[in-house]
Amino acid sequence: MPETSENIHGIELVRAAFLGEKTARAPWVPFVGCHAAALIPMPTSDYLRSTEAMHKGLNLAISRYRPDGIPVAFDLQIEAETLGCGLNWAEETPPSVSSHPLVEGVTLGELQVPDVDAGRIPLVLEVARRLRAEHPDLALYGLITGPFTLALHLLGTDIFMRMFDDPEDVEKLLSFCSDVGVAMSSYYLDAGCDVIAVVDPMTSQIGPDQFAQFVTPYAKPVFDFIREKDALGSFFVCGHAQQNVESMCKTGAHNLCVDENIPLDFVRDVSRKHHVSFGGNLQLTTVLLLGKPEDAEKNAVQCLTIGENHGFVLAPGCDIAYDTPPENLEAIGKLVIDPYRQETVATLAETRSLDDIFDMSQYGLTDKVIVDIITLDSEACAPCQYMVEAVQKITPEFEGIVQWREHKIKYREEIVFMTSLMVKNVPTICIDGQITFVSQIPPRDELIAAIQKRINQKMRDRIQSQRASVYVLGDTEEACEPTRQQVDRAVMELGADVNVSVVTDEFEIRSFGIPLSQTPAIVTAKYRVQSTREVPEVAVIKEWIKSLQ
Repeated sequence: MPETSENIHGIELVRAAFLGEKTARAPWVPFVGCHAAALIPMPTSDYLRSTEAMHKGLNLAISRYRPDGIPVAFDLQIEAETLGCGLNWAEETPPSVSSHPLVEGVTLGELQVPDVDAGRIPLVLEVARRLRAEHPDLALYGLITGPFTLALHLLGTDIFMRMFDDPEDVEKLLSFCSDVGVAMSSYYLDAGCDVIAVVDPMTSQIGPDQFAQFVTPYAKPVFDFIREKDALGSFFVCGHAQQNVESMCKTGAHNLCVDENIPLDFVRDVSRKHHVSFGGNLQLTTVLLLGKPEDAEKNAVQCLTIGENHGFVLAPGCDIAYDTPPENLEAIGKLVIDPYRQETVATLAETRSLDDIFDMSQYGLTDKVIVDIITLDSEACAPCQYMVEAVQKITPEFEGIVQWREHKIKYREEIVFMTSLMVKNVPTICIDGQITFVSQIPPRDELIAAIQKRINQKMRDRIQSQRASVYVLGDTEEACEPTRQQVDRAVMELGADVNVSVVTDEFEIRSFGIPLSQTPAIVTAKYRVQSTREVPEVAVIKEWIKSLQ
């Protein structure tokens, strides 16, 4: 029987795509992590600590989504936990790191590369062995925490200042994390995995020069080891990391996998120039989580069109959300093996838009400064977690003045909010509605300075908006002089910022509604700035005028 796209073995497709070859169709690799817990169903906190549960959940995903490859686990805290990091467990997301041993008195010399029996490592390896025996034609992905992200788990956000103040110390830490990565790769390969994915989302927080200094030298030994074992290596990154795509191609990875923050055609063009395959970038929230099957199909066709069945793996941008409707993933699983359906979707696709966009023209005009953090979910996304923590740490210095809010775009109303602010990448910090820090965790001093700048601006605006004038009306300068002297004294004793003017023109005096016979007279006027740098709507101007009557 001739080989069709439906009966090609998944591992064969994945290997061919990773090696940059043209394939009969693009392999489909849904990154099912905590979502598998929802298929059982059970809380993620129980699922990720049970071999039986993970085995059951992944088998359910395999049977329903018809993948060519699947990760054994999507949990970037496995290594951190074995090395002494505290964890906060959640019901619908992987755990998050709550403490960093290297800032709590532990020295780097006291840390040891985890052995195969440490922490939850034996649990996930047993899951890998079972899946290998049951699904010999499926590409199994072993996901490890990238050296830079693991270093941040161990040291916390202090790493960003240490990169400038003590780079040699940071490099020693990264060398240790690289050794951990090699060990974890070895464990997964021995358990039967075909692909090692180095997941390093925190690299989105740095630029190409820092990537070359602090990432490439420590990721490359991991990928070199993977190649020595004749296995496949992929570099996973999420967030706005477009500036580093060229650098990622120089790590020795066979494949780059990105999320929707980076245009897929850009990744395609750069990676092909370096003879590296690429994967992505189905939209996790707006499509897979909140959309319908037809939305998932449309998004998949868009990605497949860019990928051109040439060195391309169809995958979501990161760990699939717990509550993602299974029917959306099932639709993609059927679509990838049905060229006719792909053609139909491409022909009939209609753009669905959000129901509402908020009017943000008056946003940020309250007395307090509002800091909005747009995230995927700080409980599930490491860059999001550390950006939220950066804001949490400095807000006590502005007690009563600054209010912060996290907006998780796994909810439709928060996507509307994000779109209304014209935010295009996560995580992002907005201060009073203005995009301020995009996808990069700001150093403490920069974040404080940005908030203080806004506080100062609000103070200036308030002073300007409350300017006042006192008009002394009379038929001559001499007639107004006694009254003018009294007003000047009052202003001086109050220290007020008030403009004092003398008006003697008869027609101007009448414009105040006062006949000349009633002078000398005093008229006070208070001014409030209602709009700057924009043309307000008529309806808004009407409201301002009503308040004057």
